Amino acid sequence: MSEHCNSRHFSWLMKSCLPNPSDAKSLVPIHQPSANHSTTIASLPDDLLLECISRVPSSSIPSLSIVCRRWSRLLHSPYFLHLRRRSGLLRHSLIAISAVDSGLFAADLQFLQSEVATWKVSLAVSSRSVDGSYGSLSHARAAAIGPRVYVVSRNAVLRYDSWMGTLVLRSPMLFPRKKFAIAVVSGKIYVAGGGGCSEVAAAVEEYDPELNRWVVVTQSARKRYGCIGAAVDGVFYVIGGLKIGNETSRAVAARAYASSMDLFDVESRQWLRSRSVPGGGCVVAACAAVGYVYVLSSHAVELSFWRFDARRRGGNSGFGEWRRLKSPPLPAQVRLDGTVRFSCVGVEDKVAVVQVVGCIDDLLRRSGRSERGLRESLVLMYDTVDGEWRRAADLPEMITRAACTCVEW
Repeated sequence: MSEHCNSRHFSWLMKSCLPNPSDAKSLVPIHQPSANHSTTIASLPDDLLLECISRVPSSSIPSLSIVCRRWSRLLHSPYFLHLRRRSGLLRHSLIAISAVDSGLFAADLQFLQSEVATWKVSLAVSSRSVDGSYGSLSHARAAAIGPRVYVVSRNAVLRYDSWMGTLVLRSPMLFPRKKFAIAVVSGKIYVAGGGGCSEVAAAVEEYDPELNRWVVVTQSARKRYGCIGAAVDGVFYVIGGLKIGNETSRAVAARAYASSMDLFDVESRQWLRSRSVPGGGCVVAACAAVGYVYVLSSHAVELSFWRFDARRRGGNSGFGEWRRLKSPPLPAQVRLDGTVRFSCVGVEDKVAVVQVVGCIDDLLRRSGRSERGLRESLVLMYDTVDGEWRRAADLPEMITRAACTCVEW
């Protein structure tokens, strides 16, 4: 790839974006350049060039990235995303990434008003490439910054660009861990908790994608394993999980951790007052959407669905209030165990609950019930506007034990 662009690389863009010199009606005289001065798109400063290329369709972005190194660098800048977001050119999709014996797969569910939402497989990499180049991706968590998904596992971090369809290995976490909380705040990734020694569970790490570097930013007072992450208004929420420690009252502490969440203010680097889910239970999934934290909690033989008001800015007096919402349409009186797991993802004004592990039909069969039709890969959508649940298309068959997140593309 050349450092600067030439006429062959961007002639198609000039034809589509710049006026035709032979068409007098398409020209608007702004100034009269000197006879010995000529302006090309390559001579534009970065800010003006970004204004031009940020308006192209998403399908043309992969072509832009190979024009030259300068254009590739601009496409990866945060300002490019900001311009497309400001112009209303970014859309949100639910993406699921799965690392299995046969390889690495990704599928996205796009919500278009005029069409029925369906899954589209956007990535398929053989197991040889995954095992040889990307390390182990078991127990991975996913977090997205714009169109780029960071798959964070115990000893490897993989960046998947949903625009370009490319995979790049990034720096691993400082402390190898699994079943940890992860969320994105102000363009950086934060992780907390997870399996390992007490030191690992206490360290809260921050990842800067521009520098490709992890740093420890604070220590957590409560060490959690199997926790879930979410972020709203600059606060990193570490939710649920089990207690890690040597205290004698471990059973009582584990129950308290399973139904509570710790709040870390990223800007002030301070921990806020912890909150507990009303009614207890065990948090099995959680996410953030439209200023709230949504929590799916298990109470042995039933599920409850809660909303926590996480809006701190703008003088919101309701910060910290809980409200119970309509529960997902799943069979009642079914005891959920470790064989069934859910992932919760906020997609604009909707909350997706994805069954990533296990089969509810198997639970029904073991309890002697005859209902069927709730196999593995169930996807349910909660509309935060009308408060109703709807069933979406099930995950594709090759997507199992998926790490799920929301991308802008």
